[in-house]
Amino acid sequence: MPIIEIPINEVGKDDVWWNYHRTDCAHLRKRWALRSAGAPTGREDLAEGALAVQLWLRKALAEQVPVRPVGGAWSPSNIQIVQQGWMLNTRRFNRCFRIAAEHLAPTATIDPGALLLVEAGTQIDEINDRLECDIQRSLRSTGASNGQTLAGACATGTHGSVIEAGGIQDHVRAVQIVTPDGIHWIEPAAGLMRDAFIAATGSTPLRDDAAFAAAQVAMGSLGVVTAMVIETVPRYLVRPIFQVVDFSEEDLGKLARGEFRAFAAKHGVDEEPYFVMVITNPIAPFKRKAVVRLLFREDWHQGYPAATHAQLGAAYDAFSMLGWLLRNFPWARGWILQTIMKLGVGKGTSASDPKVYGTWGETTETHRPLAELFTGSVFCERSRLPEVFDVMRKGFSGAGGSTVMTLRFLKGGPGLLSPARWEHVAGIDCDGPGGSGTERAFVTMLETLEAKHIPFTRHWGKFNKLDAARVAHDFGDDLVRWKAVRDQLLPQFAHRRLFACATLDHLGLTI
Repeated sequence: MPIIEIPINEVGKDDVWWNYHRTDCAHLRKRWALRSAGAPTGREDLAEGALAVQLWLRKALAEQVPVRPVGGAWSPSNIQIVQQGWMLNTRRFNRCFRIAAEHLAPTATIDPGALLLVEAGTQIDEINDRLECDIQRSLRSTGASNGQTLAGACATGTHGSVIEAGGIQDHVRAVQIVTPDGIHWIEPAAGLMRDAFIAATGSTPLRDDAAFAAAQVAMGSLGVVTAMVIETVPRYLVRPIFQVVDFSEEDLGKLARGEFRAFAAKHGVDEEPYFVMVITNPIAPFKRKAVVRLLFREDWHQGYPAATHAQLGAAYDAFSMLGWLLRNFPWARGWILQTIMKLGVGKGTSASDPKVYGTWGETTETHRPLAELFTGSVFCERSRLPEVFDVMRKGFSGAGGSTVMTLRFLKGGPGLLSPARWEHVAGIDCDGPGGSGTERAFVTMLETLEAKHIPFTRHWGKFNKLDAARVAHDFGDDLVRWKAVRDQLLPQFAHRRLFACATLDHLGLTI
């Protein structure tokens, strides 16, 4: 059976479920698991799984129970939490299939060898292994960690740091979404897959640009995503440079103007970087050390000198390293900000070291749960980075708490509700020890930006202090279009409420 019930430990009691990072829990009536059927083709596997999900949704609707699909349960926010509902764990619905040329629509212009059909519970780590080891392909970009499922990462618009790529939803070319009334195969209007292929998955085609843009970043509120078709690129290598530097206002200006090669050259390598990350201390950032991590892309070649995970900077985002510090030095909260910079020394690869390489998948790693931490992110137009950075650090000053500010750079991402809404985007991650002080400091940063009327957006899957009014302000007409698609897929109010939870109601997405 594709869906099985997971027994609750004690009869008559709620099932208490925690998200991966143990930042919030749900009291559930029942918990279920969706599993791959083991059918010989992807189409058959999807058809069986999607039908099982639809019948499960109808059962929940009849019993008036809200539902929530969960993959890696990765978001530190409570966006995947539903109280007194049913949870559907998709982690074992995780097969990947290649697509044959004869299954593409006549109008499709994508090389079928670049496409991969991915079931919704597949983790980024599993996709990396399948692509890089078996198919000699790669993802263009991901977040810093690989424990998320593809569907979950897309649902919240998880951003990467590749200068010429958008968020992870940038890979998606088609989505299968299940509602009580239908199994929908959603593609752009130009079309991707043949009708016969779509029918074999148990789906009805919906070729519509607005519907596709809505489905790419949906927060689990349009139905249950059961599969996606993603586009990949040929396998490639990245060469890391990872070092502690003096960071200046001049550096910040170069980054804001997109002068990434000049920034890299100043720090030792006169080449165009593929990836840029800077971890700064908001307390006097131009007088203290910063960590710079650069990745330079090269074509795949055999016999390259392989880098270790540490040299590649895997799990050296601020979130991971703060967790390591707190586990090992719980007394040292005030010492953390500058120490996280110093940890780069000897761990990475400087410009003067011999060249080493790794694949994109090897640059990521699965975090341990990080319950003691705080994390929030904002996005702005890259050209306004100096202004936004200055306002945020001044807002932070004197507010208390401890947080670093990590700068990342990417293209605007597709999706009506993608927080990366500009052609060229700067992301600012604010990570620190958990507690009211750090949260207060981040809220002060947000309030200072709002008071200055500077356009910015926030990460759906992290602490964001969002409400329905702010969502409407940030996304404007795109939110109106997104809700129109929601009402098309879920025309009955009872069906929309099936996917409701306190957080999504607060954001105005399920009301």
